[in-house]
Amino acid sequence: MVLGDDIEDCADPLRAYASLYIGGMGSREQNFYNRLATRMGYGEAAATIQDLYLARDYAGAGAAVPLDFIDRTSLIGPPARVQDRLQAYADSGVTTLTIASYAGTLEERIATVRAMAEIADAAGVVS
Repeated sequence: MVLGDDIEDCADPLRAYASLYIGGMGSREQNFYNRLATRMGYGEAAATIQDLYLARDYAGAGAAVPLDFIDRTSLIGPPARVQDRLQAYADSGVTTLTIASYAGTLEERIATVRAMAEIADAAGVVS
């Protein structure tokens, strides 16, 4: 998760993480995350990311991760937007989320996790 006003800026710190999983977890033939991205409708991008990652072009692989993929698989943006997304997850039956902050200094990351607790409480999804 990354909090901020600009969705694209929030997505940038997540690109390396996403490209590692889509492109580099396992072999070309056995990569669960690449297959998952393909099932989600990102097959062409997943193939490109994997090709770039396996060629050790890590920056290119990260840049090839579609913003929409990151937005669909991460909590990014202003707190109100994240709160709405949390409520949508809860409404769809999600009961557990793993939260990790990917931007800023250690102090900023800790503040983000604390903010997430407040956002989840405001969304009414904390039990």
